[in-house]
Amino acid sequence: MGKKKEVLLKLFVSTLYLSAFTFGGGYVIVTLMKKKFVDECHWIEEDEMLDLVAIAQSSPGAIAVNGAIVVGYKLAGVIGALTAIVGTVIPPFVIISAISVFYTAFRENFLIAQLLEGMQAGVGAVIAAVVFDMGEGIVRGRNAASNVIMIGAFLASCVFGINVVYIVLVCILIGVARTFRANRREEK
Repeated sequence: MGKKKEVLLKLFVSTLYLSAFTFGGGYVIVTLMKKKFVDECHWIEEDEMLDLVAIAQSSPGAIAVNGAIVVGYKLAGVIGALTAIVGTVIPPFVIISAISVFYTAFRENFLIAQLLEGMQAGVGAVIAAVVFDMGEGIVRGRNAASNVIMIGAFLASCVFGINVVYIVLVCILIGVARTFRANRREEK
């Protein structure tokens, strides 16, 4: 088997596995993607993972699919992105299709309702772990301006209730301005 086919197969199996065993939404899968793509496979660096999360979150659609697209594209171009999409979409499609058939029975079952409620607590813990793990890298590895931007975005959202769309747009503009300024410094 060629190297590209091997990478595509591993990418498909990885995204299929992550998608099949991730409960609780997109932010839960971020931790698992980091462990798989950064720590185990070494396909991307931790800084790239932070960028991936930012791109995936600010793009329309599910964060799991958007993240898989970015990793797949980086590894094998368009075919890699398509492979990652298929691997990520199959498990939820099958699970939601099965649930829709038995929706009434699931909705009224006390045990299933309690199981789902318990999973919510676990999901909250996993999301908190992701925030701490990735936030720690940002605070320690970045300059003071990045920390000020992060704190400002947090305050704008949580204290002042500003819509996240506006915060993301402002952060994009700040990032573009900082990039242009850094490029001008390098040219001089």
